[in-house]
Parts: sequence; structure tokens; C-alpha cells
Amino acid sequence: MRMKTNMKRNLLTLAAIGAIAITGYAFAEPPQDGFGGRHGNWHGQGFAMGHLTKALNLTADQQAKVQPLIDQARPQIIAIHKDAMEKTHAIMDKTMSQIRPILTPDQQKKFDALQKARQDMRNAMQELHRAMAE
Repeated sequence: MRMKTNMKRNLLTLAAIGAIAITGYAFAEPPQDGFGGRHGNWHGQGFAMGHLTKALNLTADQQAKVQPLIDQARPQIIAIHKDAMEKTHAIMDKTMSQIRPILTPDQQKKFDALQKARQDMRNAMQELHRAMAE
């Protein structure tokens, strides 16, 4: 019973990590309004030019000074984010490969299905990211 609870907790944790990792791809979409593209924010933090302009009532002169700073920081943040995502995926993959041998054959089948769904979602998000960048 305890192993079943631990397995469920581990799978839920991995699913949550996967969901967080997947949502990160939305951050790297092309700029249309500061950092966050169409969503008008900087990875949910509210640092896009449109948001800053409205929230702070920036003048045109201030906007002209702030925009280059945002433009300069964006590629650096995207690179850091990409590196973090790659490291996260590597850790998740390693953890999954360590969990699988612990499971019963029936659990392994379910686990494999969960992993396939996670990989399919990762692939879909990468494809979406590519399409948005075009």
C-alpha cells in the first residue's frame, strides 16, 4: 500500500515537473510586444513593453530607452531558459529510467504509456514553438 502511494506521488511529481517544463516553451516565442510575444508579458512577470507602458504610464522617450534593454536581455533569458529545460529533461529522463525497474510488469506498461504521453507532449510543444517562430 505504501509503495503504491509513493509511486503515485512520484508520478504526480514528475507529471507536474513535465507540465512546468512544457509551459516554459511558451516563453521562447518571438517578440511582438516586449519579451512575451503575443501574451504581452515577460514569462508571466509583467515586463513586456506594453505592460510596462500601461502600468507605469511611460512616456514615448522612456519607452524608447526601455525597449532596447528588453530587447538586449531577451536572448540571454531565452538561452538560460533553454539550458535549464535541457537539464530538466535530462534529470527527468534519468529519474524515469531509475523508476521503471522498480515497477511490476503491469505498472511498467502504464509507466511506459505515461512516458510516451510526456514525450508526445514535449514533441508537440517543440513543434508549436517552431511554428510560432516562423
